[in-house]
Parts: sequence; C-alpha cells; structure tokens
Amino acid sequence: MSEDCCGKVGPDPVDTRARRILWIVLVANAAMFFVETIGGHAVGSLALQADALDFAADAATYGVTLWAIGRSVHVRTRAAMVKSAAMLAMGAIIIAMAVAKLLSPTPPEATPMGFIGALALAVNLGAVIMLLPMRDGDANLRSVWLCSRNDALGNILVILAAAATAATRSPWPDFAVGAIMCLLFVSGSWAVYRQARRESAAIPVG
Repeated sequence: MSEDCCGKVGPDPVDTRARRILWIVLVANAAMFFVETIGGHAVGSLALQADALDFAADAATYGVTLWAIGRSVHVRTRAAMVKSAAMLAMGAIIIAMAVAKLLSPTPPEATPMGFIGALALAVNLGAVIMLLPMRDGDANLRSVWLCSRNDALGNILVILAAAATAATRSPWPDFAVGAIMCLLFVSGSWAVYRQARRESAAIPVG
C-alpha cells in the first residue's frame, strides 16, 4: 500500500464495526439536519441554517462512503470527487442565503440558537471521536472525518455567535459565522479534491 502526504492510497481495512459507525453518524446527521433546518428558520439564524446544510452534506457523504467501501480504488476516488463537488455546492448555497440575509438584516433569537448549537456540537463531537480512525484513510474515508471535524468547529462558532447576539442584539455575529462556515465548505472541498486527484494519478494504467 503506497502513501502520499495527505493519506493512504489503496484499500483500507474497513470492518463491520466501521460500517456500523458510519450508519450511526449518518442517522444522527440526518436527524440534526431536520432539527437545525426547522430551528434555524424559526429563530432567523443564517448560521444554524448553514450548519443544517453541513449536516445534510455529512449524511450524504456517509451514504456515499458506505456505498464505495469495498469497491475499486477508481470508484472510491470518483466518489470522493463527487463529495468534493457537493461540498463546494453547499458553500455556494450558503453564499446565496447570506446575500438574502443582507437584504433584511435582523438578529436571530439568541437563546434557542445557542441551545440548538450546543445540541449539534454534542452530536458532532461524538461523530468526530467515533470516526477518528478514518482521518488517515484514503480520500473517500478521510472526507467523512473532515466533514464531522468541520461541523464541530461550525457548532462552536454558532454558540459563540449566539452569545455575541445576546450581548449586542446585532445580526452581524450570525452573518459572520455563516460566512466562515461557507469557507469551511470550500476548504474541505479543496482538501478532498486534491487528495482524490493524487490517488487518481497513482492508479496503474491498463
């Protein structure tokens, strides 16, 4: 099994336990997508709605990863490319939501925003811990850990934005966190894309 600077190339030993972990975090992320979508809309928070999209992207990522496990390196690399494009698309959606928010800048309701953010953080910290062994895998496996790591960082920012909103009654902390989460999507997309390209180049021809 060869290696590059971002991780391993070739099949990784993903056992039954790893598949079970992926299913657990997939269901948890799908559930939090609905919670944050409804909650973000109810409290008027761009940050929560952006984080909801992050949960949706994660759930899709875990589903694609489960499908790709055990398939050829070529198929897994293509799957990673698809996930990279999806992460970039989510970033573009957040930009559109941010523009709409700018047209009517009102502060979100800080208390429920902070509560939902704390719940999301607990879910993602659990996912990060469970997925830790996958952080050094190929692009397909590494992407699931990157998604959960980015989500946990985003949740912390949501909680900080809720505290800042409660103190200032300004819409800008919420807007700023939404913009940062957009950057997390773009940077994660680029990281997965770069590794997938390296692994694609390492596939023997013929």
